[in-house]
Amino acid sequence: MKALVVRGSRNLFTLRTDEGETECRIKGKILKAVEGYYNPLAPGDIVEVEEGQIIGLEKRRNGFARFNQKGQSPQLLAANVDIVLCVTTPVSPPFRPRFLDRILLQADYAGIPAALVINKYDLADEDPDTEERLEDFIRIGIPVFRVSARTGMGLEEFRDFIKGKFSVLVGQSGVGKSSLVKTLIPDLEIRTGALNEKYNRGNHTTTQPVLLDVPGLAGARIIDTPGIRRFAPERIPPEDVILYMKEFAPLAGKCSYGLSCSHETEPGCKIMEAVHAGVIHEDRYESFLRIKDEMAGVEAYPDYD
Repeated sequence: MKALVVRGSRNLFTLRTDEGETECRIKGKILKAVEGYYNPLAPGDIVEVEEGQIIGLEKRRNGFARFNQKGQSPQLLAANVDIVLCVTTPVSPPFRPRFLDRILLQADYAGIPAALVINKYDLADEDPDTEERLEDFIRIGIPVFRVSARTGMGLEEFRDFIKGKFSVLVGQSGVGKSSLVKTLIPDLEIRTGALNEKYNRGNHTTTQPVLLDVPGLAGARIIDTPGIRRFAPERIPPEDVILYMKEFAPLAGKCSYGLSCSHETEPGCKIMEAVHAGVIHEDRYESFLRIKDEMAGVEAYPDYD
């Protein structure tokens, strides 16, 4: 029997079948095709169940993960999704564009389209730096939705965008992911939290990824994930980072030093030329260098400011 993973931790998973929801464990705690991951399954996975135990995993269409520093391996947050929705705010907590750059890179690495959802936009102070970065994301082809879960601002357009899609919400603590989910699913029993005033960042209200059905949106589903204070992409070769940033990828291999170019000092570097010409935003270039150093092990604890 096939079943859909709704949530799970350690070796106990809530599955949805034609007969309803049930809890199952992996038979023998070993499952093929999950080697190398910190966790064996994630919401969105399709598994085979026999006599109340999970015995197999259907091949994934895709998987969105983060690098788990503790386990030194990728931790899967969602599987088989149509789009990654990166939720952030203009203020409270502060706008973190380099955090967004990492989410977008990971989505591209996983082969999943992504969009930015700017919640609490009713509180925006029209900071020119924030607006410039948002317009630059739009320029390079990233959809941006300016919304407010509190006032309803922009939510109609956002609902139309996710209609019929299987989405995963990702973002820092305190940006209001749970509040957004509550606007989409009003009858859902869900806890929302206030910001930690001392540090101006959120407290975790979602403790594990969970798959939810969104009523009235043509079968839309959404995976809500716990707030992430630091997002580390999966480990990829430093020289390949260029391939997973939209406006950088077309320039890969075109520098005078080809694929061996560090894009930092070499003459004839097409990336640096694009930055000087305004084709690549200076902040995106800085993100690129930091992520590349992170992948090389030079920068173990990235600064997202």
